[in-house]
Amino acid sequence: MHNYLDFEKPISDLEGKIHELKKLAGEDESIDTSEEIGRLETRVREAMEEIYSKLNAWQKTQVARHPQRPHFVDYATRLLTDFTPLAGDRKFAEDAAIQAGLARFRGQPVAVIGQEKGNDTKTRLKHNFGSARPEGYRKAIRVMEMADRFGLPIVSLIDTAGAYPGIGAEERGQAEAIARSTEMCLNVKVPIISVVIGEGGSGGAIAIATGNRVYMLEHAIYSVISPEGAASILWRDSARAKEAATNMKITSDDLKALGVIDGIITEPVGGAHRDPESVIDRTGDVIASALAEFADMQGDQVRSARRQKFLEIGRHL
Repeated sequence: MHNYLDFEKPISDLEGKIHELKKLAGEDESIDTSEEIGRLETRVREAMEEIYSKLNAWQKTQVARHPQRPHFVDYATRLLTDFTPLAGDRKFAEDAAIQAGLARFRGQPVAVIGQEKGNDTKTRLKHNFGSARPEGYRKAIRVMEMADRFGLPIVSLIDTAGAYPGIGAEERGQAEAIARSTEMCLNVKVPIISVVIGEGGSGGAIAIATGNRVYMLEHAIYSVISPEGAASILWRDSARAKEAATNMKITSDDLKALGVIDGIITEPVGGAHRDPESVIDRTGDVIASALAEFADMQGDQVRSARRQKFLEIGRHL
């Protein structure tokens, strides 16, 4: 069974009835419920299409945070072969929120960096809910340096509410680590292809998302601060997060129109968690196409194009 969001109640009610009918038919084979189930399944499709065709920014935020949404580990499992994770920043410790390493993507050697949130209590605690500490960003820097040295394209998958704001992280230079990671993204001479697969929160996201191409899944969000954080700052009331989400222009459509991202990867009706395999495969196709654009470019050209891309954002609004 799915975890339903509050605006999905009509879908929840219909699928609940389908579940009951299937259970009834399983208990008594003389009862034929196939016709009624077919009608209800049609109504579910229609309800999902109607609801998901007009999601507002706050509803998209909820979809981006859905607990069953595919995470980095799901993308890595399906898209990568020979994935060799690299641990530690060689300065302090290992940070499990950021996963990084070397792999083959459709036969091509690449470096991979991404945030992993975890999918149950144990793994969420292990990965700190995808909120990295300084050592996570310093690990990302180490992997980017290695990729640059050996001429490996970099693929980054972004899914974080933001960098970890704890006292220990601040003491170890959280802001400096994020700045250095962003700087490294700008300086490497290999292509960086970034995809926001869920939440792209603040500096915690941009630290590994400063790419030659930046894409978002249809129902992902990308913002300088979470809607709750913005509402707390602006109105001293985190309950106004819905209003903040609308005003901040955090959806893929908004950011494509503003020129912040390069493209939108469509999701199945009902969100990526409804059909994760198709979303991951579609993401893989987009990454492959983007990498092909830079196959014949020299390193200096790749770096110059990336820098110019970010200098141009907002210039012609």
